[in-house]
Amino acid sequence: MLLSKINKSAFGTEIIDIHQSSLRRIALCLQYDGSSYCGWQRQINALSVQEVLEAALTKLNNCHPVITFAAGRTDAGVHAAAQVVHFDTDNLIPAHRWASALNGYLPSSIRVYEATQVPSNWHACYSAIYRRYRYTVLNSRQPNLFLAPYSWHRYKDTLDECIMRRSMGKLVGEHDFSAFQRAGSSRSHSITTIQDMKVQRHGELIVLEIQASGFLYGMVRLIVSQLVEVGAGRLSEFEFERRWRSKHRSEINEAAPAQGLCLVQVGYPQKVFSTTSINYDFTSFLI
Repeated sequence: MLLSKINKSAFGTEIIDIHQSSLRRIALCLQYDGSSYCGWQRQINALSVQEVLEAALTKLNNCHPVITFAAGRTDAGVHAAAQVVHFDTDNLIPAHRWASALNGYLPSSIRVYEATQVPSNWHACYSAIYRRYRYTVLNSRQPNLFLAPYSWHRYKDTLDECIMRRSMGKLVGEHDFSAFQRAGSSRSHSITTIQDMKVQRHGELIVLEIQASGFLYGMVRLIVSQLVEVGAGRLSEFEFERRWRSKHRSEINEAAPAQGLCLVQVGYPQKVFSTTSINYDFTSFLI
């Protein structure tokens, strides 16, 4: 008689034959402080989040190499509060135990806070229907030691979030965002759909959020840099719209700093994790 093992996941109960074990697909939800990394994606001669995570997974997988796939390829210095990753393994560690097991091998700058088994045709990137990013601006004359690694300190101008909100409203919907695409993009086209945008002031913090089905390379930081110029009164609303509708990258020269950006949520048609996003609000530092 063959022995079997029952695993429960967000997609129901699945019976796995121990003697005829096949590959299982495990999804992880993780956080990382991107300050010390070249970004998510593995690179030559630079330390990436992917490289560190795969090294930990390989140790747990009896030294058999593990390849991971992520929902979003964050750039150097960009943080994640809810990055989603998947990998395949024939290791019979219960799905939910991968989180605590991995945290024992990972540095404190990377934390896995949930793991679950998903169907073999589910993909962290291609199954996603949206990604949501948050950008934090510290609009204060005084610096803040604790916020510095996670925000852009703009102290010269008092930003008008109402004008910023009015300008960003025109970005919502399907558009050609060529003007907000950095050189080196691998995408074959620059048309994407922004599903939601908002900006809120919390005292000296201005928090911008943008949700889209997908993003062009460097898109969020280029949008933020221009909206901040609008909020500072250095760029008119008319000129902002003219620039991005021109579809010319040369119109926008500078991106907002990486440390203010964080991937805060990835959405899927079906609920994958018990928690889909976490609170990434820095206002408590200023109370």
